This record gives sequence, structure tokens and C-alpha cells, in this order.
Amino acid sequence: MLLSPQAERNWEEVSWVLEETLEDQSHRQLFALEIGSGTGQHVIRFAQKMPFVTWQPSDIKEEALESIKAYIAATNMKTVLPPVHLDAGEPWEKWAGLTRGSCDVIIAINLLQYSPFKTAQGVFTGAGQIIKQNGLLVIYGVFAINGTITPQCNELLDEEIRKVNPEWGLPDLDVLRQMAYGNGMRMERIVEMEDCYKCLIFRKI
Repeated sequence: MLLSPQAERNWEEVSWVLEETLEDQSHRQLFALEIGSGTGQHVIRFAQKMPFVTWQPSDIKEEALESIKAYIAATNMKTVLPPVHLDAGEPWEKWAGLTRGSCDVIIAINLLQYSPFKTAQGVFTGAGQIIKQNGLLVIYGVFAINGTITPQCNELLDEEIRKVNPEWGLPDLDVLRQMAYGNGMRMERIVEMEDCYKCLIFRKI
């Protein structure tokens, strides 16, 4: 069971946004895919808070998949499925057998700034296929806006991330908005979070 201090800090805030957004659908069972579940801390907390959602965690790293399995075993969560290997940069047809229109919600937390641009493209292309009509794509992270990164703490974060991998860095919110539109989704809401983070909520139209 890996432990991410950042996940411990932000899970409650992200969960609140999800609970509020999904509240009007809590009378029925929903299916949610988390892309890049990491340690598994988020998905377990979300499952505890939202028992009306069946969660499919995923990650690209084997150690993350093992950690998620350990969290599921430790908490005995029945609404969290065994984690699957998923590379969002690959065509959606390779996304662990998920079929067109099978998801009510797709969520990605702190994924895009630590990924090459093709991963962002893959997330939006795949979401456009896999999310049901009126379903949601929720992206949590830090973003550039119209080519500008502010405040300074985000500039420094972008520099640090690019030192680790030049293909990584803060994605541009306006580019994501355009990608969403090109894949049958529209940005419905931007929720300002702590420490200059944002939650972007896109709806399949």
C-alpha cells in the first residue's frame, strides 16, 4: 500500500466536487473509470463516499496496480473493481476491454501535467467514445491558460516537471477545451481548488 501525501491532502476536496456533481444521479448505479489511479488512495475514498458508483481503477505502472489491489483488500470495498493496466496514450479500443458508451464518468487526477501531450489527446479521444451521452469527464490538475502560466508557484512547478521529462508540463486549458469539443464534449464548469489547482468538468453532448 503506497502512500501519496498529496493524495491524502486533496482527496476530500476532489471527492466533494464529485459528490456535488453526481448528486442528482445518486438514485441509480453509475460506472466510473479512473485513469492513472496511482496509489489507489483516491478511488478507495471515493468509493466510501459514493456507494452508488462502481469504480474501475487503472494505471500504467505495475507497482501502482499492486498498491491499488492492496487498498481494495485492506478496505474490502465491494464497489471497486480489480485495477487494470491502461495506457491512455493508446487507442481507446485497447483500454482494457471498455466498450463504447460504457462509462458514466471518467476521472483523471494529476495525470496530464505528468504526461506527454499524446496522453491528453488519448484521454479526450477515448472519453469521447467511452462516456455515455450526458456523461462526465473530470480532470483535476494545474493548467496554463491561453499559453500563460500563473502564479509563480505554477511556473516553478512547470519548470520542475519539464526537468524530469521535457515532454511533460502544464497542459493548456484552452487546448483541452478545444479537444473536448472535437470529441463531442463541452466544458461545463471550472471549479477553483486549493493551491491553484482546478477541477475541469466536461459533459458529453
